[in-house]
Amino acid sequence: MAEVELTWRSGTLEVRGMSEDATGLPASCRWDPRTRCHRAPGIAYAALVLGLRDAGHTLVDKARAYEEFTLSATVRREPRPYQTEAIAAWKRARGRGVVVLPTGAGKTHVAVMGIELWKRSTLVVAPTLDLVRQWYDLLRTTFGCDVGLVGGGEHDVKPLTITTYDSAHLHVEHLGHRFGLLVFDECHHLPGDTYALAALLALAPFRLGLTATPERADGREARLDELIGPVVYRRDIVELSGDFLAEYDVVRIPVTLSPEERDEYESERGIYRSFVAQSGIRMGAPDGWSKFIQLSARSDHGRRAMQAYRRQRELAFTAPAKLDWVERLLFQHRRDRTILFTQDNATCYALSRRFLIPAITHQTKVKERSAILAGLASGAYNAVATSKVLNEGVDVPDANVAVVVSGSGSVREHVQRLGRVLRKKEGKLATLYELVTMDTSETFTSERRREHSAYDQGRTRGPRE
Repeated sequence: MAEVELTWRSGTLEVRGMSEDATGLPASCRWDPRTRCHRAPGIAYAALVLGLRDAGHTLVDKARAYEEFTLSATVRREPRPYQTEAIAAWKRARGRGVVVLPTGAGKTHVAVMGIELWKRSTLVVAPTLDLVRQWYDLLRTTFGCDVGLVGGGEHDVKPLTITTYDSAHLHVEHLGHRFGLLVFDECHHLPGDTYALAALLALAPFRLGLTATPERADGREARLDELIGPVVYRRDIVELSGDFLAEYDVVRIPVTLSPEERDEYESERGIYRSFVAQSGIRMGAPDGWSKFIQLSARSDHGRRAMQAYRRQRELAFTAPAKLDWVERLLFQHRRDRTILFTQDNATCYALSRRFLIPAITHQTKVKERSAILAGLASGAYNAVATSKVLNEGVDVPDANVAVVVSGSGSVREHVQRLGRVLRKKEGKLATLYELVTMDTSETFTSERRREHSAYDQGRTRGPRE
């Protein structure tokens, strides 16, 4: 058999030494007449190497630039049984696959175990700078070594490096051959067209995805099989609560509009719905919302419909009865640590002003955000309000009460919000309150986001007396 050379070129693999009509190459490997060689995306690396060797070719591998290191954890934590099971399942899948565990169950420790298992240069990809900071602290402390950072003004690449999805897809064509293991935290972000490049153009033969909720509204979670590997292990909240997560209660509190608010709601919603029907817009379609935005900007009638949409939404999201309930719940849980979740910044700031509690939104600077969360942990604050930035990944171990004042219909978002208060602590009972304005669009939204086994034990009632 001929000698075959494999080289890395800006996110692709060049295969030289084989004729144009050569067979036995992966389907993604195509002949490139410009360079007169076969070419494949970085993700095909493992299949290419195994296929060429199985075919008896002598392989000269100039593509791989990642290291095998001897790092081992200097700080050891005894893994929980399900973490050991997860790593065993991932190992059986040859180090490619997704592990689904609820928030608070220790997904990061599963990643640490995976890094120790394969001992390859590792790139951890996280969705936010807050999570990058948490990973940085964890890996530096656990392995006792320097850890690289790419993103947020940093570009320091080391055998253990952390980056964001935004930075990963921008730099993968230069860095994609330098890591043998990719860890995608909150991997449900990955299947988007842009972020997927971080996986497609990297050659890492080992890949680990971590998430509490892989499902996406657009159905693209199926792409995770291609980009990372199949779901190899899954445990849900109801399976772990009590033993490994805090016991929890889910409380759905229905609130009503006053007669005057009801009349205004119906009037505004009627204007909005009439415009949607007359314009032939199907709001449930993938392009429904974008069409509504486009058409509403073209006429006075359309602009009035957008105004009506916003007003009926505001009435449902911030009904005065909801704010009365928030006041009651904050008083009832005045000795607890409470997070108030909202759908938008305006509601978040309104709660902050009314109840004199800190607000955390995407506009809040990192240092201020850290100070607020530290204040919540220490007891300097007994509550904070947030829009969406605490939905995902951020560790708030002392919080035990979550109040969903408003939110989307996303199952993932609702499970993530429950997860913020499930960190295990002796004697802890976590509670998620969901305030729902009845006989509005929010009623349907509430039913959609509760389509998860975690809510089987939820009860529709007022707070515990």
